[in-house]
Amino acid sequence: MSLVVLEDVTLFFADRMIFDAVALRLGPRDRIGLIGPNGSGKTTLLKVIAGHQEIDDGKVTRARGVRVGWLPQDLVIAGGKTLLDFVVSSVPGRAEIDRDLAETEAALTALADAPDQADRDEVMLELVERVTELHERKDHFDRFFSEHEAFAILGGLGFVPTDHDRDLGEFSGGWKMRAALAALLFQRPDVLLLDEPTNHLDMPSVAWFSDFLKRYDRCFILISHDREFLNEQIDRVVSLEPEGLRSYPGNYERYVEARLEEETILAGKARNLERERERLTRFIDRFRAQANKAKAVQSRIKLLDKMEDVETFQKRHVMRFAFPPCERAVSEVIKIEGVKKAYGSHVVFPGVDLVVRRGEKIGIIGVNGAGKTTLLRMIAGELPQDGGTIKLGSGVKAGYYAQHHADTLDMSATVQEVVQRASPTAAVSRVRSLLGAFMFRGDDVDKPCKVLSGGERARVALARLLIDPGNLILMDEPTNHLDLESSESLARSLVDYDGTLVFVSHNRSLIRTLASKIWNVEGGHVDTYPGSLDEYLYSCAQRRKDVVVAGDAAPARGKPAPPPAPAAKEDEKARKRREAEARQKRKKTLGPLENRVADLEERISALEAAQARRSTALSDPEVYADDARRRTLLGEYQADQVKLEELTGRWETAAEELEAARRRLDAEDGVAV
Repeated sequence: MSLVVLEDVTLFFADRMIFDAVALRLGPRDRIGLIGPNGSGKTTLLKVIAGHQEIDDGKVTRARGVRVGWLPQDLVIAGGKTLLDFVVSSVPGRAEIDRDLAETEAALTALADAPDQADRDEVMLELVERVTELHERKDHFDRFFSEHEAFAILGGLGFVPTDHDRDLGEFSGGWKMRAALAALLFQRPDVLLLDEPTNHLDMPSVAWFSDFLKRYDRCFILISHDREFLNEQIDRVVSLEPEGLRSYPGNYERYVEARLEEETILAGKARNLERERERLTRFIDRFRAQANKAKAVQSRIKLLDKMEDVETFQKRHVMRFAFPPCERAVSEVIKIEGVKKAYGSHVVFPGVDLVVRRGEKIGIIGVNGAGKTTLLRMIAGELPQDGGTIKLGSGVKAGYYAQHHADTLDMSATVQEVVQRASPTAAVSRVRSLLGAFMFRGDDVDKPCKVLSGGERARVALARLLIDPGNLILMDEPTNHLDLESSESLARSLVDYDGTLVFVSHNRSLIRTLASKIWNVEGGHVDTYPGSLDEYLYSCAQRRKDVVVAGDAAPARGKPAPPPAPAAKEDEKARKRREAEARQKRKKTLGPLENRVADLEERISALEAAQARRSTALSDPEVYADDARRRTLLGEYQADQVKLEELTGRWETAAEELEAARRRLDAEDGVAV
C-alpha cells in the first residue's frame, strides 16, 4: 500500500527545470532521508508531497484519509494561544468535535425541558445518539491525543511546565519553531515531512527527538545536515542527483558506498566500451581498402554505429575551500575575566573566567537559553558585557559568522558584490575563485541575493567571512541551512585551518570532527573539558554512574574536571544501608503520588463503565416510553460526564507530578534520564 505516489512529476521555476518526470512512492513505514545540494529542490519536493506546491505536469496521488504533516525550515507563528493550547488544538477535527458536542448537549437539555411535542421522543433519541457518537469520538481523541502526551513532547523539546500557559507570542523565533515541531509530533500524521528539524534544538533536545523518531511507527521524510542524526533514523535514501531522483536502500553511509560502487562500475564500463570502439576502428581503418574484407568491414561499421555512448558517472559539485596560512597569533588569544551579563532580572553570567590559547578549536555546547550565543556575541564585540573584561591578544584578527548574518545580506546586491565589499582590496579573480569554491559559478555570481535559497545565502555569508578570515574565527551554528555535503566540506576545511576556532553547534558530527576542547554552558557557568566530544560525554556518563563520596570537593568552576578516580571497594553493610535509605526515600516520595494516580484511574474506569452502560440504555427506544427513567438516566449521564472530565484533569496533573518526581529522584541517584 502506498500513502503518496508521485508519477512523472515535472516542475519549472521560470525557465529552470526543478524536476523532470520524477517518480516516488511512500509506504506506511518508510523512513527516508532526502539529500541533495542546496537549491536542488529538496524543500520543493516536500511541498509537492504536502500539497503546498502545484506541479506543471505529472500526477500526485494521496491515499484516502492520509494525513500529511509538514515542518518547514522557516515558519511565521502568531500569538493569541497558549503554548499548550497551540499543541493540543493542532489536531485536525478536535475543535469541531468540542463545538458540536456543546451544541448538541445544549439542544438535548433544551428539548428535555420543553413542553411535550409530537416528535419529541424521536428527536431526543437522535440527539442522544449524536451525543453518544461525539463522546466516543472525543474519547478517541483523549486516548490518542491526551494532554499528558503533549506534556511529554513539550518536556522532551526543552519546555518547562511554566511555559505551558504562556502566550505563544512571548517566545523567540527558535522556541516558536520548537512549538511547531511539538504540535506536529503530537498530531502523529501518517506522513511526517521534516525539513532540518534540529536547526533550533540543543543537544539534549536532539537526543530526545532522536529517541522519539526511532519509536515513530509511521512514514517520515527527513532532511538533515547532521550525518549522525540521519544515520540513526533512516533505512532509505532518496537523493537528488545530477541524473535525477534516485533511491538507495540503507542509511547515509550505505548510500555513499553505493555511489562509489556506481562510479567504479560505470568507469569500468566506459573503459571497456572505449577499448572495443578502438579495436573496431583499427580493423576498419586497416582493411577498408581490401575488397575481400569488405563484408567484414561493413559488419564492424554497423557494430560501431550501434554501440551505446560511453556513460560516465555524474558527480555533483560540492563546496570546497582551503584556508590560506594565517598570521601567527600570540599564545593567549582570548582572555575573559569576571564577565557578567544579564537581561533585566535574568542573570545569564554572574562572572565568567575563560582563556583561549592559540590553535585551540573549542566547541560550545549547552541547552538553549543557557547563554552560548550570548557568550560568543560578547567575544565578537557584537554585544556588550555588563561587567568584567574580554581581551583579544596582540595581533589577533577575529572573523565572526552567525546564523542571522545570512539574513543581513544586502538583498539588492549580487553575490559577487557582497563578497567583494567584505574585502575591497581583494582581486576580482580571487573573489570569483572563492565563490567558485562555494559553488557559485559563471552567471551565478551575478544573481541578486534576494533570489537565493536559505542555504545559498548561508554560503554567501560564509564566503564573505572567509575572503579575509583572520587568525581567530567565531562561528554560531555554521552548518545550519547548509546541505549535508557542504556541512562536511566546511568541517574538513576548518580541520586544516591553522588559526584559532571557537564555535557553537548542536551538530554532533561537526563537534566530533573539530573540537579539541568543550565549553559546557550551564546554570550561568562555563565548565571546560579538555578533549573531544566523546571524552566529554564519557566523563558525564562516568559522573552519573560513579558513587559520589561525601566530603569530596567538586571541581572548581572553569577548571578542567579531573579524570574520575576508580571507586574504592566500599563496605557491604554501608552500601546496603545507603540502598535501603534510597528505597525508603523513593517510597516516601513516590508512594502517595502513585496511590493518588491509581485511585483516580480506578474511579475513572468505574465512571467510564457506568457511562458506557447509560449510553447503551439511552440508545434503546423503549427507555423513552418511561419518562421518569429517561430523565434519571439523562441526568446521571450528564452529571457523571462532568465528574469524569474533572477526574481526568486531576489524573493528568497527578501523573505529571509523579513523572516529575521520578525524574528528580533519578537525577539525584545518578540515573541517566
